[in-house]
Amino acid sequence: MAQENTVPENEGLPEMEQYIDEDALAALTVERNEFRDKFMRALADAENARKRADRDRREAEQYGSTRLARDLLPVYDNLNRALNAIPDESRAASAALIEGVELTLRELSKVMDKHGMKAITPVAGDPFDPQLHQAMFEAPVPGTKAGQIIQVMTEGFLLHDRLLRPAQVGVSSTPG
Repeated sequence: MAQENTVPENEGLPEMEQYIDEDALAALTVERNEFRDKFMRALADAENARKRADRDRREAEQYGSTRLARDLLPVYDNLNRALNAIPDESRAASAALIEGVELTLRELSKVMDKHGMKAITPVAGDPFDPQLHQAMFEAPVPGTKAGQIIQVMTEGFLLHDRLLRPAQVGVSSTPG
C-alpha cells in the first residue's frame, strides 16, 4: 500500500504574516499617498484649465471684435460730423442726401448695438468721470462748477462692459 502524505496542508509553509515586511508596507503606503496627491493635483489642474479655457472662449466671443469696433468709431464720428455740418439753408435742397446719411448712421448704430457697443453720451452739466470721459481742455465758465462737463467733442463707447473709447469733453475749471 502506498504511503499517504500525512503532512498537513499548511505545514512547511510560512505564515502570511511572515511575508509582510512592515517597512515595505510603509513605503508602499507613502508611494500610494504620493500618487494620490499627484492625481488630485493633476485633476485640479485639468479643472482649472477647463475653467480658464471656458473663460477665454467667453471673452473671445465678447471682446474678439474690439479692433474692428474701434476701427468703426471714426466712421460713426464722420457721419455725425457730416450731418452737423449741413447749414440750415441747404437742408431742404439736400433732403435726399441727408436722409441717406441719417439712414446709414441709424443702421450703423443698430449694428453696433447688436454687437454690444453702447454709446457714452454725456451732456453739458454732467459731472466729469475719468473712467468714461477724457478731458480735452479745461476752461473757466461762469455758472458752472469745477469738474462739470461744458462741451462734448465726441461720444465715447463701451463694448459690453469695457471702455472702447472715452467720450472727449471739455471740463469747467471755475472754482466752486
